[in-house]
Amino acid sequence: MAEIVIRNLRKEFGAFTAVKGSSFTIKDGEFFMLLGPSGCGKTTTLRMIAGLELPTSGEILIDGEDVSMRPASRRDIAMVFQMFALYPHMNVRKNIAYPLVSVGRSKAEVRDRVAEVARILRIEHLLDKGVGGLSGGDRQRVALGRAIVRRPKAFMMDEPLGALDAEFREIMAEELRALHDRMKATTVYVTHDQLEAMQMGDKIVVMNHGVVEQFGTPQDIYDHPATLFVADFIGSPSMNFLRFEGNAAAGATSVQLGDTTISLPELQETAFGKLVLGVRPEHVSLTDAGAYRGKVEATEYLGTTQIVTLSTAHGQIKARAPAGQVAKVGEVLGLTLNPRTLSLFDATTGRALRTAANAGVHHG
Repeated sequence: MAEIVIRNLRKEFGAFTAVKGSSFTIKDGEFFMLLGPSGCGKTTTLRMIAGLELPTSGEILIDGEDVSMRPASRRDIAMVFQMFALYPHMNVRKNIAYPLVSVGRSKAEVRDRVAEVARILRIEHLLDKGVGGLSGGDRQRVALGRAIVRRPKAFMMDEPLGALDAEFREIMAEELRALHDRMKATTVYVTHDQLEAMQMGDKIVVMNHGVVEQFGTPQDIYDHPATLFVADFIGSPSMNFLRFEGNAAAGATSVQLGDTTISLPELQETAFGKLVLGVRPEHVSLTDAGAYRGKVEATEYLGTTQIVTLSTAHGQIKARAPAGQVAKVGEVLGLTLNPRTLSLFDATTGRALRTAANAGVHHG
């Protein structure tokens, strides 16, 4: 398998720049997610790694070898797309075997490799069936089989579950991750679905407008977002933002939110001007006596928990509270924010200010 290193990767289409100087490393055997909204540059990045697009500038190294200007046929990478692109006139066995047959592998090797892949994907019972009558999930397994049978250095997957309904997507996401764990194959996976990325990925690159906003483990990105965009894009509900004017010197362990002092991890740089305090809904506690107050606007029952939406002097805030906690619309409640989990952002740049909690966060 392969380590993939991306250095200052840039792609221009005429006057439009799709990818703006991306740099990150995909370690050997990682399940690596390229995440972001439509048009952010994630698919263009994947296509450059695969060799389907050549970069305007920058480097792509696979196993230490510069492949930046090599065509896809000379990179030993397999692609899996959302649309399955199976051969309808061939059965499952022949569809999976095709990449080996087309390069002249022996019948014995083709037979053994197809049997191995079918066992890995648990589709032995489908091998002699036509592909036309298969379910969406089984068709995707066959498409994966055709990619796996080549034993490439790495797999590139572009929204491979996008055409499946929600229930099948969840099942196939679990199967893909389990398959990866069995094969230990380097996999680069494009998605716009942050839940899918968080569920499946070892590492995530979050992109927006062609720029890498942050990369790290799912927990790093969730707990310590590097920018306001990442904080808003990741999480359901997303992070709460309380906007205020203030200042605090490096070393400070609190900020002033109106008349209320809010504790936070020690600042490692001076904060001033337009600031944003960020807190996840599960780190907001509702009390009778909290100094910071909010008026209940709505409640959403989720079984074991509920989402309580409150209005405050500095913006709306959502709290994830136990389902049994009483929160009546119109009621004014105290809010306690867990100080170890707070993020502070510069409202103008959108950048997270360094604190003792996020000192090691990687910005794009």
